[in-house]
Amino acid sequence: MKRHALIFGLVGGLLIATLQYTEYRFVIIEHSVELYSALVAILFAAFGIWLGLRITRRREVIRETIVIKEVLVPAEVPAPAQEEVSFAPNTAHQQTLGITPRELEILALIARGLSNREIATQLFVSENTVKTHCARTFDKLGAARRTQAVQRGKELGLLP
Repeated sequence: MKRHALIFGLVGGLLIATLQYTEYRFVIIEHSVELYSALVAILFAAFGIWLGLRITRRREVIRETIVIKEVLVPAEVPAPAQEEVSFAPNTAHQQTLGITPRELEILALIARGLSNREIATQLFVSENTVKTHCARTFDKLGAARRTQAVQRGKELGLLP
């Protein structure tokens, strides 16, 4: 009895597997164009989503970096005209470091909390020129950020 049930189960399983296989082949052959079209559409949609996320992430990271750099610069630094006129920078340190008068002027504007764009507008130069002067000044002062450059300039007597 157990033997008959086992044989009956095996034969039934083989018949079901055969029917499933033929049905599967029929579906694949009959609807192959639709299946391939759907597969291509899914691949292109996934690629588009991935590419869109990758592009927008880069822009967000750049924006965050700029915001972080702008937040580190003091927003309200007192800069009365009288103090700037009465203050004389330490020319010995300035010559030793090789800082030009234009670089010192830009460093003073950075200390007032101006952005590169605002400095460029005020000095009538391009923003790239301001960035170049900033990079050279940072190198000469050994600073990695704007706040470090301002602090180092004050320590050396270049800024009030």
